Amino acid sequence: MKRIILLAFLASFGLPACSRYKDLSVGEFRSRLDSDNNVQLLDVRTPQEFAEGHIPGAMNIDWLADGFVEAVQASITPEQEILIYCRRGRRSAEAADTLNALGYKRVFNLKEGFNAWKNANLPVTAFETERFRAPGGATVEITLIKHASLAISYKGISIQVDPVISLGDNTTDYATYFPEADYILVTHEHGDHFDKEVLGLLGGKIVTNANCFRLLESDKMKSQAQVLANGKSLTLQEGISVEAVPAYNTTPGREQFHPQGRDNGYILNLDGFRIYIAGDTEDIPEMADIKDIDVAFLPCNQPYTMTPEQCINAARLVNPKVLIPYHFGQTDVSGLPEALPGIDVRIRNMQ
Repeated sequence: MKRIILLAFLASFGLPACSRYKDLSVGEFRSRLDSDNNVQLLDVRTPQEFAEGHIPGAMNIDWLADGFVEAVQASITPEQEILIYCRRGRRSAEAADTLNALGYKRVFNLKEGFNAWKNANLPVTAFETERFRAPGGATVEITLIKHASLAISYKGISIQVDPVISLGDNTTDYATYFPEADYILVTHEHGDHFDKEVLGLLGGKIVTNANCFRLLESDKMKSQAQVLANGKSLTLQEGISVEAVPAYNTTPGREQFHPQGRDNGYILNLDGFRIYIAGDTEDIPEMADIKDIDVAFLPCNQPYTMTPEQCINAARLVNPKVLIPYHFGQTDVSGLPEALPGIDVRIRNMQ
């Protein structure tokens, strides 16, 4: 019924009711996914299905939910190639048909769906990925791994933030799900942010504070590392730079967790797309100097970082377009969206 209504709507605007896309086998689908084309992987299952496991790098927009077309148009340009899938291939075929009629001419459907992908023993993950567009039009992908660990992909460049293999019962297989890193940002030496094993596994240039540099054991790893103090900036390559900003505790009795001047937060600039990764901090005065942030990651994990009230204040100081609370443990962050009108607050699985 939904497909009939949508196609009737398209026809009323003179768009073709019959459109074409191409079905692909699992092998063909993976080959296109691994190509150098400007590809967007789209999972059209429900959020519940997506959370149980999906193809790494997929964006989830539910075909059955209201606003599907609007969500796609806001996230994917008609010039991009779309690789689309659902559980068995039926919903994704309907969605592909509709998108093709809307002007998306490079749409490819996984014929037998996610079930066939799993049966072929291909990679499956439960990580969520947020996608944004930099001012020049290139896609910024931020994969939310766990707690304070993020993976950022931009123009084929891989940037890891505070990668940690094991945190309690949560273990991340970096070798399976992520490429070798070009750059790694480490905020400070606590075990939920600093993991020497994964630093050796991922390779790449390490940007960190002085304490973490001293803890690096091998000369090879130290040769890959760059110390960045609060207030200093570093150009990683053309169009990509990082600035270290303060991150510390201010509440009496908490100063020992993160003393002033030791740890880093980071502002990552990707051709004008600015990401603020706050690290472990409270709502410090220096946040008032942080401007023009597209996406902010603010910790909310009392007593080590911020209370919800402090997180709200920090968000008002920074005023990002998008706020993703992270590092929030058992702290209840559900009230943040209502408290921050005008900021797109996205609560994700970042305990």
